[in-house]
Amino acid sequence: MSTQVQLVSPVDGLVYVERRNAFESEVDAALEAAAAAQAEWKRRPLSERAAFCTAAVDAMSSMRDQIVPELAWQMGRPVRYGAGELRGFEERARYMIAIAPEALAAIDPGPKPGFHRLIKREPLGTVLVIAPWNYPYLTAVNSIIPALMAGNSVILKHATQTLLVGERFAEAFRLAKLPEGLFKNLVLDHGQTAAIIGSGRVQQVNFTGSVAGGRAMEAAASGHFLGLGLELGGKDPAYVRSDADLAHSVENLVDGSFFNSGQSCCGIERIYVHRSVYPEFVDRFVTLTRQYVLGSPLNEATTLGPVIKQSAAEFVRRQISDAVAMGARALIDPADFPADRPGSAYLAPQVLVDVDHGMSVMRDESFGPVVGIMAVDDDEEAIALMNDSEFGLTASIWTMDLEAAERIGDRIATGTVFMNRCDALDPALAWTGVKNTGRGATLSRVGYETLTRPKSFHLRHEI
Repeated sequence: MSTQVQLVSPVDGLVYVERRNAFESEVDAALEAAAAAQAEWKRRPLSERAAFCTAAVDAMSSMRDQIVPELAWQMGRPVRYGAGELRGFEERARYMIAIAPEALAAIDPGPKPGFHRLIKREPLGTVLVIAPWNYPYLTAVNSIIPALMAGNSVILKHATQTLLVGERFAEAFRLAKLPEGLFKNLVLDHGQTAAIIGSGRVQQVNFTGSVAGGRAMEAAASGHFLGLGLELGGKDPAYVRSDADLAHSVENLVDGSFFNSGQSCCGIERIYVHRSVYPEFVDRFVTLTRQYVLGSPLNEATTLGPVIKQSAAEFVRRQISDAVAMGARALIDPADFPADRPGSAYLAPQVLVDVDHGMSVMRDESFGPVVGIMAVDDDEEAIALMNDSEFGLTASIWTMDLEAAERIGDRIATGTVFMNRCDALDPALAWTGVKNTGRGATLSRVGYETLTRPKSFHLRHEI
């Protein structure tokens, strides 16, 4: 028996899309087809795999005009920014296709008389990709394209909030004429997803989502000896040193805090500023934040759309009110943003000062348009505060001193260290995290290592 799934749009609170969960027979058929297709696919030359994947990327790009408003309706991102996700999708996909020959090449350990030795990279089999709604194309492509390039088949389970994204991926691969069975988009509930993980019929699971979701993945995978790639929560910090370019720092940190309504795993959620520049930094930060236009994401003038749903907005509102009750000061008046309506998903940006780590807003992932700013006396205090978190995805350092940035970065428990930028991703670098942010890596040649297994050849040809 299958149940209906409703996608409720944050734009108006109404049902935008309705689908049904896959029947068990459909799930079984998809897994069987994936295994059969992968057995043939892994024998295809890498150049042929690249041709199919490139055609799929081209096909997805051709849907840009339909995808941008769909994104606004599904998850609330303003249409003026929607094309940016497609550009990022293309950059990552094309880069991973381009580096595949090098990343998947056999490793030669060097000569040994009488022997031919090498280590090959073999595909794992079927990869289950469980993708989130906040950057639905970017996060999914991190795994889908390299998994296929490495010789695997892929089952995609996309978030309920972005059901149409999974369908767009399926359409792109159909237009690219990818062999049947290699890619399948399935609408699944939590029970069905757990059953697939525990079935022994997938060999790798790549999940992006909450810490609780990551624990559910580990529980479902327990005892089955399959690979897990988990990108979970974040509470990413920034440190502005006394020698930072303030204009550059403010412009980028405001954007890093509030782009996508703060709904980014690597968005800036807490900022530490050297005391000597703290007053000026805060003044500039607040001035720029007040320039946001909160409203319908379908309006070209809108620069800040709604958060994903009313309950998410209420969580952030509670964090703000709790922090104020504990002594924090809110520097933005929500009345300056008429679209901010209690009981809705429309939420004004907020800047908090006089905060500390006893407050939820500085400790727990907000995933919304709020940021706390603290003054610090030196690098040591900043490092201690940046590391005072259960999460570790990215951290940014704002300074003109390259040596200092690397020295500080060495001491921060994080997956990526940025200097003079934030909330960004370079596909040439591994995307990974530490602590409760997760395990594994995507992108770069390192990402291919998690989608393949090594196979050693120790061949004695002289006896």
